[in-house]
Formats: sequence, structure tokens, C-alpha cells
Amino acid sequence: MHSADYLSAGLLGIVEGLTEFLPVSSTGHLILADSLLGIEGPESKLFDIVIQLGAILAVCWVYRERFTHAALGLTSDPLSQRFVANIVIAFLPAAVVGVFAHRIIKEVLFSPWVVAVALIIGGFLILIIERVRPRPQVLDVDQMKMRTALGIGCCQILAMIPGVSRAGATIMGAMMLRVDRAAATQFSFFLAVPTMLGATVYDLYKNRAILTVEGSELIAIGFVVAFLCALFVVRTLVGFVSRHGFGVFAWYRIAIGAVALLLLTMAR
Repeated sequence: MHSADYLSAGLLGIVEGLTEFLPVSSTGHLILADSLLGIEGPESKLFDIVIQLGAILAVCWVYRERFTHAALGLTSDPLSQRFVANIVIAFLPAAVVGVFAHRIIKEVLFSPWVVAVALIIGGFLILIIERVRPRPQVLDVDQMKMRTALGIGCCQILAMIPGVSRAGATIMGAMMLRVDRAAATQFSFFLAVPTMLGATVYDLYKNRAILTVEGSELIAIGFVVAFLCALFVVRTLVGFVSRHGFGVFAWYRIAIGAVALLLLTMAR
């Protein structure tokens, strides 16, 4: 193994950790990063899958008290019951569609060209939603009704297109359903746990034939770096968007998508 391999693993860990919970598409960034670094093949895809667990762990750690309280109160506390029910309801639409459309999505849509276009379109949609969103009525995750959770879950289906962003689809969808920015962002964090965990386990099962101990050091590096970077994002994002909104991420999407299209065109 060369030092360049360790550097690539660290860079991909940074990309995953910083982008997983931002409305900029971590999957899209990893596809673009793999393309720019010249990394391809099933082993690289497996690496990208496994390091997502590091980002999941960051959410579980930051909100460990919330998850523990919900688990302990599941049989007796109405707020805990509604919290868990909303997460499950929001998780189901993408889970069902993902099982049936997994192969088509992976084979047809996982392209740098799709990512670049989706980044640009998504950026403009964020700018529009920030301008036209209705006045929020749900100011806290505990106030969310089940029909709102279901609507957010349906929005999450769009995130199966690389470049759309799971966080972007759920947060923007929640805001259009009258959820406050901060509450929408937190709910996106919570929904990420079963969604990402389910997708990761499913992908690992599909790729079990190439699971080996070789490259485990690289995966460990990517995992740890992704965890640390995601930890920073999860701890700071709610406060940031409450003060500044999502406009900066929209313009970033448009810029990075345009640069990606330019580079892809030059490389043809």
C-alpha cells in the first residue's frame, strides 16, 4: 500500500464527513472525488459504503441522550412513542422504493454527469424554497405530526438520485411542510440513522463477495476521519442555518456542479 492510498482514504473520509449532513449530496461528492482521484472498481464502492457508518456514528454520539431517552420511554412516554413513530414513518417510503429500484439506480444514475446536473438544479431549488417557503408552524421535532413525517419521507425518495442530497431533500421538504429550519435539520439528522444504516447494511450484503481483510487499514482511516468531520458538522449546523439559512449551500452546489461539468467536458 502506498502513501497516496492513505491520503486518498483520508480525503474521501473528509468528503463523506463534511457533506453527509449538509444539503450538498455526500454520494455525489464521493462519485466526483472518486472520478478525480482515478479510483474505480467494486472495492472503491465498498469503501465509500463503509465510511458512511462513521458519519452515522457521529449523529448517534451527539444525540445519544435523545436516542436513549426515546428507547427507554418507548413503552410509557407518549413523546418518545411519537418521536420513534415519526422516524419509522419517514424512513419507510425510501426503504420500500430503494429495495425495488436499487439495481437500476446504481447502474443508471451513478454517473458524474448526473451528479453535476443534479447539484446545479438542486442549488437553484434551495434558493427558490428559501424565498417562497411558508411561515413555519412546527418549531420543534416533538411537535411534528405523522402526516408531516410521511411527507418528509416521500421527499427523501428524490435523494436516491446522486447529487440531489438526502439532507437537502428532507430539510427542504420539511420547510415546505411548515417545519422550522432548525427542527427540519434536526429531524434530518435523526432520519439519517435508520436510512443510512439500512442502505449501508443492504449495500454490504450485496457486496459481501468482495469483503476481505485487505484494505482494512484504508477503511479504518476513512471511517475515523468521516466520524470526526461529521461530528463537527452535526454539532454546528443547526446553529448556523438558524442564523444564516441555506443560501450559502445553494450557491456552493451551483458552483461545484458547474466546475464538475466543465472538467467532465474537458476530459471527454
